Amino acid sequence: MFTEVFGGGKADLILSDENDVLESGIEIMARPPGKQLQSISLLSGGEQTMTAVALLFSIYQVRPSPFCVLDELDAPLDESNINRFVRVLQRFITNSQFIIITHNNAPSAWPMCFYGVTMEERGVSKIVSVKFHKTGETAPSVETTAPAAELALAK
Repeated sequence: MFTEVFGGGKADLILSDENDVLESGIEIMARPPGKQLQSISLLSGGEQTMTAVALLFSIYQVRPSPFCVLDELDAPLDESNINRFVRVLQRFITNSQFIIITHNNAPSAWPMCFYGVTMEERGVSKIVSVKFHKTGETAPSVETTAPAAELALAK
């Protein structure tokens, strides 16, 4: 999964104490394309995130979960890495539901439904929901308690 997420490279999980497998920690060693093999702690924030994504989806390949919450996973990622993440995510959305919390403008390829929180007036939050349908299905529905102009997600 690491090579798919990064478009190459290599990663390994190493037990920190091979004599006590049940209590041992793990060290994640990663070599993104064009870099030296190193501990995950020495990678950039975006590389650390993408390595964690590769590990998460590797686990999902073996033992999928009905849902997954990802909180601001995209914060350290540039657009190229966000697009890589979306491509990998699309393989898993048929078997699991993903709740992705972000403060960025999410690519339209991410969800089937956006939920946003706006603050029309100080101290009063409103929830906005926009559901998307594939081409050829019924028109998208918009459910909101805020005016249409408030559909932009608050940053």
